[in-house]
This record gives sequence, structure tokens and C-alpha cells, in this order.
Amino acid sequence: MTGSRTDQNATSGRDSPGSPNKALFLYSLIVFLSSAVVMILEITAGRLIAPYVGVSLYSWTSIIGVVLAGLSLGNWAGGVWVDAGAGDREAGLALAAAAVSTLGVVLMLTLVAPAVQSQPLGLITASFLLSLGLFFVPAACLGLVTPMLTTLALRRDPRAGHVVGRMHALAALGSIVGTFAAGFVLIQYLGTRAVIVGAGVALLALAFPLLRGSKVIAAAMTAMAVLVLGAGLAHQGMATPCDEESQYYCIRVVDSAGTAEPGATRTLVLDHLVHGISYGPDGTILFAPYAHLMDELMRRHLGARADTASYFFAGGGSYSQPRAVLTAFPAARVVVAELDPAVTRIAEERLFLTGDNLTVMHTDARVALSDAAPGSYDVVVGDVFHDVALPYHLTTVEYAALIRSRLTADGIYVLNVVDAFPDPQLVKSIVKTLAMQFRQVDVWLETIPGGQDRVTYVISASDNAEPPRELESAHGLARRWLRVTEPLLNTGTPLSTLPILRDDYVPVERLVSRLLLGVTGT
Repeated sequence: MTGSRTDQNATSGRDSPGSPNKALFLYSLIVFLSSAVVMILEITAGRLIAPYVGVSLYSWTSIIGVVLAGLSLGNWAGGVWVDAGAGDREAGLALAAAAVSTLGVVLMLTLVAPAVQSQPLGLITASFLLSLGLFFVPAACLGLVTPMLTTLALRRDPRAGHVVGRMHALAALGSIVGTFAAGFVLIQYLGTRAVIVGAGVALLALAFPLLRGSKVIAAAMTAMAVLVLGAGLAHQGMATPCDEESQYYCIRVVDSAGTAEPGATRTLVLDHLVHGISYGPDGTILFAPYAHLMDELMRRHLGARADTASYFFAGGGSYSQPRAVLTAFPAARVVVAELDPAVTRIAEERLFLTGDNLTVMHTDARVALSDAAPGSYDVVVGDVFHDVALPYHLTTVEYAALIRSRLTADGIYVLNVVDAFPDPQLVKSIVKTLAMQFRQVDVWLETIPGGQDRVTYVISASDNAEPPRELESAHGLARRWLRVTEPLLNTGTPLSTLPILRDDYVPVERLVSRLLLGVTGT
């Protein structure tokens, strides 16, 4: 018995100086904080790569899959390492390696992102490669920590159930805290790059107590961390492409010199997609053909009622369409549901948005419509995107029924949808879905592409008579559009094989998968 206690004490002394209780507390604290860092990195990853590949189901799938793969490899390697005799010093080395690789994300972004963007890759491939190049190594290094410290804790406390349960609970609790901290606080107030650097510094600080008996290693890892961060700074790794990082987007406003007179035309870019163009001198000018078409469809449908009608816009973006209505019809009532308050503020400060009859609701469009009284609007406009796809809950038959109930009897619903040509499966499914609630549903294009392409379609839905096959602009720039409903629905995938979109089955990403898999999605 005495010999056994001596062996245990010898092992504990080799692992770390200090009392067992202090060591157990340190191990527990590190597991909690390092698990928090894992989730901080994972949440930040989505925002960090958004300016290059956007935010979609596929980008988040790539990030989560890569981080889990790194953690899995690290968990296995950490268990093998500690069974081979690793102690506190090696666990500290793992944390220091995680710190260096995390700080290296700032540098790697300047190398990996341009390389990925220079290749003809689809969004899925680009998202995966960015996630792999930036976050696999930090995740693998962080994966080493928990199995190593759990095993070291078991050497000091033989109650296996207590120790393992405590470590798992602390890891889960740390993950929860890291998720909430990153999503609700850190990214909004510090920005993605500052969060990455802060996470790396925090990991290095956590490594020092475990490396206190190995000053040379601690100094070497600190020097390496400084060099990696310095290289990142030298490569402009801290230079963000965003004018502002909000709760939802990387927001940029670009002066579009050459579109009109310099400085008078500004383009709003959210993440990696253009979300609208605003012309300062005349709010009725809509440069985007799809936005112009939607405005023409609304005006023609309403006729003389347009100047006093009620309009609901799902999505603000650059606010060019609500601004066009307010400029042309100052007495109209315009309500906009825009999730991001920062987008609204940017539109007011830099995109020429004004209007006394404008009401902005910073909430989800479906929630805003649910709160409205039946028959509240003459027009509902859908101009909202989640990357290249529509938010799935704004495509379903339940949402269409909500729109129908909030429109007046002779109201109109218009929306734009990005999809492939010549077989736009999402557009077809939306037409099929809207036909459950509206008698007349049509698809419009400005021009017929010469080959396969990514196209912005406009869909109109009402209970009125069939519109003409061609539509010429009566306001703004001279344009002509074609109603392509029948030929489009009769080309490619049969309409009968495509789903009616419902709240419990909305395969939006599958229906636009060619945009995400092919080059046209970038």
C-alpha cells in the first residue's frame, strides 16, 4: 500500500507541482475555457469566410464538419499521447500549438482566400477549402487538450466517474458560453479578426501554467506566436473588407463611379453579394433590371391607386425599391421588414434613404406579416436572400397563405429569385407553391440567356387576369421584359416531380444545388 501511494505521488509530482486540488482546478478551468474557444472559433469562422463565399447551409456544414474532424483527430491523438507518458508540459505544448495555429488564421486568410477565389470553384468546394485551410489545424490542436487533462486528472483523483463526468460537463458548459459570447457579444463589438487574435492570446495564456517548469519551451512558443501574428499583420491580415460587421452581415458600400456621375451611385454589398444600387439624384431610377421590373409590375397592377397604396417589403437591403416608391408616391404607406438595424442605418447615412411615410420593422418578414391585420397591404414585395438562396420559411405554402390573407382582394405579390437557367427548379417549385393560393402566377426575365447561366427571375402572383407576354418600361430606364412562364415550366425537370414547398419540407438548397456546386454560384 505504501509503495502504491509513493508511485502515485511520484507521478503527480512529475505532472505538475502544487497540491492535487489546485491541479484539478487548473485542469478543469482549462477544459472549460478551451472548449469555449472552440465554439468561439467555429462561430467566428462563419463570419470570417462570409465575404468570400457567403453564408449558407453548405458553408456552415463545411465549417462544422471541418472543426469536428479536427477535434476528432485531436481527441484520438491526445489520448494516445497521454497514455505514452505525456504530462502537464505536453498538455501545455498542445495549448501553445493551438494558440499559434489560431493566431495563424489571420495570416492564412490572406493566403488561402485569394487562392480559392482565383479558381473556378463552386460555393460548396470553396467553403470547404476555406474552412479546411483556416480551422482544421487549430481544431486538431484544441482536440488534444481535453483527453490529456482528463487523464492527468484521473492520476490525481481515482474517482473515474466523477472526473470524467465533470470534464465532460465543463467542456459542454464552456461550449455553450463560447457560443453565446461569440454570437451575442464578441463579433458585434470586436469584429472577427480581433476575436481570432484574442482567442489565440487566451490559449497562450492558458498554456503558461502548464509550462511553468519548461521556461525554454514557453519562451519558444511565445516567440513563435509573435512571429506568426506579425506575419499576419504584415500581410494585412487584420484589414477587414467590411465597412461594418453587424449582427448578420459584413456590410460594404461601394461608390459606383461610371454607373452615373461619380459619387452619386452607391452599391450595397452584404457578405459577397450585391444587394442593391442607389442613385442619389433620383430615387425612382432603378439600375438593377429585376428591381425595375418589380416596380413596373407593381405600378401597372395598381394603376391610379399606386400613389396612396400600402406596400410591404420583405427585406430592405439598399432600400432602393422602397425609396423608389416613396419618391414617386409620397402619400404611399411603406412598411419594410429588415432584420439588420445596421443595414437600415447604412441606408439612411450613405444610400440616400429618407421618407416620412416609411416604417421599418427590425424583425423577420414572416413575423411582421403575422402581426399585421388581414387586408393590410396592396403590394407585398419579396427581396430577401440568405446567400444566393431564399430563406426557406419565406418560400412555403404556409407563407404564401399568410401573404394572401394580408393582401387586399386585388393585391399583388412580387419577388425575385436567383436560380439556374434553363431549368430553374426552385423557381418552378415556388410557382407551383404560389399557385395553391393565387390564380395567376407568372415568371419574368429581361433577356433569354444564350446558354446555362445564373439568372435573377421575377415572379408575380395575383388573382387578376393574365398579363401580356411582353412588358415595356413606362418609367426610368428603357427596358423590355418577357413573360416566360409557360416555356420555362415546360422545359427540363417536369413540374409534377418538383415539391410544393411546405414548412416541414423545404429543400431550397437542393433545388439550387447547381448554383452551389458549379462555377455559376461564385
